[in-house]
Amino acid sequence: MRDIINIKRLTTLEEAELLDQEFAKRYGWYRQGDYYHMCLNENNTNKRVTMIAYYNDSLAGCCHLIYESQYPYFLDNHIPEINDLNVFPEYRRKHIANRLFDELELIASKTSTYIGLGVGLYRDYGNAQRMYTSRGYVMDGRGMSYKNVQVIPGESVMVDDDLLIYLVKDLKSTLY
Repeated sequence: MRDIINIKRLTTLEEAELLDQEFAKRYGWYRQGDYYHMCLNENNTNKRVTMIAYYNDSLAGCCHLIYESQYPYFLDNHIPEINDLNVFPEYRRKHIANRLFDELELIASKTSTYIGLGVGLYRDYGNAQRMYTSRGYVMDGRGMSYKNVQVIPGESVMVDDDLLIYLVKDLKSTLY
């Protein structure tokens, strides 16, 4: 049997509820609630694009494109942000993340020259860091941010999921 990856946009309440249930089932840190309902609403109002990945008809993960980033440099320069890439552990290393990025970059390239993303700095983000640089993302040159505020030299910050470095990619140098 040939493995099949299908990528589609979040469009229904049923899909939002499935994402909520599957994230809660797999991750102790995830708290069920209205997050994916909010994502669906933002998809319907064109503030965000949420792409859902299926692997052989099973939900495998999702990723978002946010048009108005919380990161000030992206917001000020109208750079859409790829956000919250998550492929469920049992589906990793099957090229699903790259397929999600292919779709989101193609969508962003229709309205933007650049696309950006933030990535954590500790070991859990190592695979993502490698993937992003292999896809042509480069550091934006503004250093680390904590909760979207630039870290000042000598300042103490928590090394957690909010300590990020942001990267950008020139979409016009990529042929689609």
